[in-house]
Amino acid sequence: MNNPNRCNKDFSTEFTFAASRSGGAGGQNVNKVNTKVELRFSVANSQLLSDYEKEVITEKLANRINSDGELIIVSQVERSQLGNKLRCIEKFYELINQALTPRKKRKPTKPTKASQVKRVDKKRQRSVKKELRKKPNI
Repeated sequence: MNNPNRCNKDFSTEFTFAASRSGGAGGQNVNKVNTKVELRFSVANSQLLSDYEKEVITEKLANRINSDGELIIVSQVERSQLGNKLRCIEKFYELINQALTPRKKRKPTKPTKASQVKRVDKKRQRSVKKELRKKPNI
């Protein structure tokens, strides 16, 4: 497991966890044990995020934020509640880091002379190939 605190902030005091029964395969364990974990984090009420960071996270993770302004992350992969809880926390930090990392600006480039020549040659070859498919004029 990677170091979850790459963004240098400990959000653990602002997390709210809820456990419920997980679905899928697992037999009796699935039917009896609450292993599915749901992590809720209120972006709007966070004391550790700046207004700019809140805005960026709300914009980039809009599909994961509910109408109450809570970022919701669910995990039910592991067979234990603790495993799923750790996985939720790891996912949370990955999402936050991804959202707060600025995108690189694209530098427009021009095609090289060689690539232009190659494209024209391919075009000419394709043209000849199609021309050879025609019936000859007699």
